[in-house]
Amino acid sequence: MTTVATRPERAGVPSRRRSGRRAAVAAAAALLLVLALLASLALGSRPLAVDQVWQALTAPDGGEATTIVRELRLPRTALGLIVGLALAVAGVLFQALTRNPLAEPRILGISAGASFGVVLAIAVFGVGSLAGYVWFGVAGALAAGLLVLAVASGTREGASPVTLALVGAALDASLAAGVYAMLSIDARTFEEYRFWVVGGLTGRDVGVAGQVLPFVLAGLALAALVARGLDALALGDDVARGLGHRIGLVRLGGGAAAVLLTGAAVAAAGPIAFVGLAVPHLARALVGADHRWTLAVSALLGPALLLGADVVGRLVAPPGEVPAGIVTALIGAPLLAYLVRRAKVVTA
Repeated sequence: MTTVATRPERAGVPSRRRSGRRAAVAAAAALLLVLALLASLALGSRPLAVDQVWQALTAPDGGEATTIVRELRLPRTALGLIVGLALAVAGVLFQALTRNPLAEPRILGISAGASFGVVLAIAVFGVGSLAGYVWFGVAGALAAGLLVLAVASGTREGASPVTLALVGAALDASLAAGVYAMLSIDARTFEEYRFWVVGGLTGRDVGVAGQVLPFVLAGLALAALVARGLDALALGDDVARGLGHRIGLVRLGGGAAAVLLTGAAVAAAGPIAFVGLAVPHLARALVGADHRWTLAVSALLGPALLLGADVVGRLVAPPGEVPAGIVTALIGAPLLAYLVRRAKVVTA
């Protein structure tokens, strides 16, 4: 009798320990994000003390510190928070939908779609401001993502991981050719595009963050809805159906979420590398394969990584800056190599 009564308690111990560990990891990731936010507001060619940052935020006096924090650093910090979160969550979705640990936002041609939209805005419509061609970038990314999903769904195998990857690769190559064609015949377009394609947070005002925020919020809502279905998809389509999941809707919802998130992030900050690829691996290494936890931790680590890269870019070559997209590539490449060497990261 005693044995029967104690079995459930003993069986629940590993689960409670796992949940406690995951909560601790999430708390540590949240703390890391807070530190990254503070560093983004305080550090740069003109470093500020924490109390100066706090006063500029809560009781602005019109002084130099207030101008630096509120007009220069706060907008790029807000954008870094939004873009880093969007890229990291989109990376989790892409890797889950394609069952490919190396999947990232380029895999469905979405980054190329955003690039095509931006170049079209500059070359054809004469748009000369970042706030103006953000909408073209978002539209191009959404059109590319929807086209890939539509074409893949119309094939005999449907929107399977292999079909999505093949159609996405084909579209990526086609759109890239179109981008290079427009750049090769218009020097002004090339100069404008060069500023955007490096990827970074410099020169973006708070209006850019406001423009892309609705798309990011919609993508996050869809990601939360399909998180449990992604766990079932990892077991295979037949098992997922047996568990009662409608895999077509899960793939459609997850794909739409990834398209919205990637399109908004790339349009606003350019094609920033490795955030959407490395962060999901790191999150799975810390909390396991449960997509609800992986999405939550990635949403914290993504902006922390991007903001940290932006701060490093400000400090390495003052008074100039190295764009955050370059720094994330330098940081992300060795980080990803280390994670991939650990077999459990790929198989978790």
